[in-house]
Amino acid sequence: MWKEQRRRKLTSAPFPSVWKRIVETHCPFHKKLPEPDRRELEKHIKVFMVEKKFEGCGGLTITDEIKVCIAAQACLLLLHRDTECYPALQTILVYPSSYFVPTTRHVGSGVFEESHQARAGESWREGVVVLAWDEVCKGATASGQSNVVLHEFAHQLDWEDGRADGAPILGNGESYAMRKTRYETWKRVMEAGYEQLRAKVQSCESDVLRDYGATNPAEFFAVATESFL
Repeated sequence: MWKEQRRRKLTSAPFPSVWKRIVETHCPFHKKLPEPDRRELEKHIKVFMVEKKFEGCGGLTITDEIKVCIAAQACLLLLHRDTECYPALQTILVYPSSYFVPTTRHVGSGVFEESHQARAGESWREGVVVLAWDEVCKGATASGQSNVVLHEFAHQLDWEDGRADGAPILGNGESYAMRKTRYETWKRVMEAGYEQLRAKVQSCESDVLRDYGATNPAEFFAVATESFL
C-alpha cells in the first residue's frame, strides 16, 4: 500500500523539464509516440528513476543524462503492459564503453581456453543490468536493428516468470483458459520464427533479425524486441 501511494504521488507530479530535454535530445523515438504514450512513458520513467539504483564503473560518473536516457529506453517496454517496473531489478551498472569479462571455453579433450570477451551489455537474473554508455547512446539515436538497452531489458521481462525461455508474462487477472491459449499461441509463433532464423543462419541467408537471435529462444526474444521497436 505504501509503495502504491508513493508511486501515485510520483506519477502525479510534473515531469521535470530537465529530464524532458534529455529525452527529447537523446531519444528521438519520444516525439514519434502518440501523446497518451508519451505521458505513460514519462510516468514509468519517474518511477524507474526513484526505484532503481545506478552505479558508474570504469571511472564513469553517473549523471541525470545517463539515468534518464537509459530509463526512457527501458520503460518503452512497459507501455500498455499490466506489469511492475522490472520488479527483480535493483541496480544498473554503467561503463563508459565496451568492457571486458573473463571467459572460459571448452575446446575438447578436457582442455579449457581462458580469454577476455568484449561486451556492450549483460542482464543478470540476480537483479542487475550492465550497460556500456556509448552503446546506449548509439542504440537510442540509430535507426538500425541493435539497441543494447532494449535487448538487456527484454531479458529482464523474460525472467519475470522465473525462466529465461523467450516468453515474458503475457497477462494477469484472466481466466486459466485465456492464459493457456495466449501462451500456446506465443509458443507456436515464437518457435516457428526461431527455427526459421536458425535455418537462415545455417544457410548464410540474411534476415531482418540479427544472427545472434539464433543462439537460443531467450536471445531470439531479445533480438526480436530490438528489431520490432
